[in-house]
Amino acid sequence: MNRAIGFASGAVLVICLSSSLPAQWPAYVPPGTPKGADGKPNLDAPAPRTADGKTDFTGIWNNGFPGFPPAAAAGRGAGAGGGARGGPGATPAAPATPPAAAPGGGGGRRGAPPVTLPADGSPPLANFFNVGAGFPDGLPFQPWAKAELDRRRADNDKDNPDAHCLPMGLLQFHEHVQPRKIVQTKDLIVIIYEANYGLRQIFLDGRKLPDNDPTPWWYGYSVGRWDGDTLVVETTNLRDGGWLDIWGSPLTDKAKITERFTRPKYGQMIIDVTIDDPKAYTKPFTVRFNQRLGPSDELIEFICNENERSVPHLTGK
Repeated sequence: MNRAIGFASGAVLVICLSSSLPAQWPAYVPPGTPKGADGKPNLDAPAPRTADGKTDFTGIWNNGFPGFPPAAAAGRGAGAGGGARGGPGATPAAPATPPAAAPGGGGGRRGAPPVTLPADGSPPLANFFNVGAGFPDGLPFQPWAKAELDRRRADNDKDNPDAHCLPMGLLQFHEHVQPRKIVQTKDLIVIIYEANYGLRQIFLDGRKLPDNDPTPWWYGYSVGRWDGDTLVVETTNLRDGGWLDIWGSPLTDKAKITERFTRPKYGQMIIDVTIDDPKAYTKPFTVRFNQRLGPSDELIEFICNENERSVPHLTGK
């Protein structure tokens, strides 16, 4: 079994099977969605605001990294306005092809031109399979962490939590082809992940990160604050032994994840994520995730363990 299907109960299987799913819900565009002259959602309109003037991130968001077919993610509808999954105008999903890793885990495609950092100084884009794909020399691993990555990859990544219907890492969720729904209130943001039916809380009520050694969480403990129009979210208290990406880049219980959410326009969200994990990496690093709004999308119920038969077929080295 190759790495493309080594975590068959996760993202790749979802993409491959989604084209055969029946229609789930009729297309519905929420009231207040800006529209262009053609009557379709205007994703270039200004970002919405809450009653107190903050950027409103409410909506259903899809992975929007360059090169990924816009309508292929989990059977989303075609066109700028998206469409209900499997609904009118839906485009069949295309199987994902994982990039081959460069020697040493650098993350580029084998035989591709050398990786260079963005000329405008922005963080490198995370790759769906490898968050370090945009770094010329790969991620700054501690020796043991690089050895652990190599071990996981040599074992066909079969222990990725996603392959076992467990909560995956936050960066995997940002990359995942299944969408996520943000519900924003004044004091709390809830993110509902379709993938493995995950639920994350981000507290905006002024509380601090816990420092009393609480029980670690799969999603960690997240608190947010506003820096102008940017939402800054800090997360600690994560479980040890985490997976940053599908390849298996390690994340430990000493990590602090800082996310900076911006919404430049109605249909676009950018998340810059800094990983500061001195146990696994020699220095902090930052990667970028692009997200696109699905104005007429809706989540489907995804119960990963329902009739789950993939795990017995996951093979290691």
